[in-house]
Amino acid sequence: MTPYASLEKGTLLVASPEILDSIFFRSVILLCDHSTIGSFGLVLNKPLEVEFPDEILSSETMINPQMQIRNGGILQPNQMMLIHTSNAIPDQTLPLTDNVFLGGDLDFLQQATSSSNGPKMLLCFGYVGWAAGQLEKEFLEGDWFIHPSSEQLIFDTPPEKMWQTILREMGGKYATYSMIPEDLSLN
Repeated sequence: MTPYASLEKGTLLVASPEILDSIFFRSVILLCDHSTIGSFGLVLNKPLEVEFPDEILSSETMINPQMQIRNGGILQPNQMMLIHTSNAIPDQTLPLTDNVFLGGDLDFLQQATSSSNGPKMLLCFGYVGWAAGQLEKEFLEGDWFIHPSSEQLIFDTPPEKMWQTILREMGGKYATYSMIPEDLSLN
C-alpha cells in the first residue's frame, strides 16, 4: 500500500504548521475528488461574509440556522459549491462521506435556506485544486496531514477551532502542533 492511499474523496487535508501563506495557513480541506488526473477540494474553516442579490437568496427568507458561508478556495471565487446533509436530491449530488453531499441547484439552495429545520449546509465560494500528482507530492513532502472526515467535524466544529480540534484528535505529535501559536513572536 502506498503511503498516500488515504488520499480519497471525503478525506480531510489538514495543513501542516509549515504552510504559512494565504488561504492554506491552518486550513482544513475536504477532498471532493482525487484521481490520477488531479484533485479538488473545499476549504472548510475560512468563514466569508457575503451579501446575495434577492433573486438568489433573500435575507428575509434565509432562516436556516444551520447554513454557513465559507471561502472554499482561491480558484473561481465567484463559483458557489454546496456541501450539505440532505439526501433528498441524489441525482444532483455526489456523496462525500456518511451523510455529507456535494451539489444541488438553486431551487434546492433556496428551499433549504428558507426552512428553519433545513439541512446542515456550507455554501462555499471557490475551491482548491491540484494537477495530476501534485497533491501526492505535497503530502509526501509533509505539507498535509490526513484525517477521516465526519458530519460532526464538517458542520459542528467552529471554523476558528477546526484546525486545532482535528490535530488534537489525531494525537501524538499532531496534538503538540495544535498548541503552536499563530504568531510565533508571542512565544
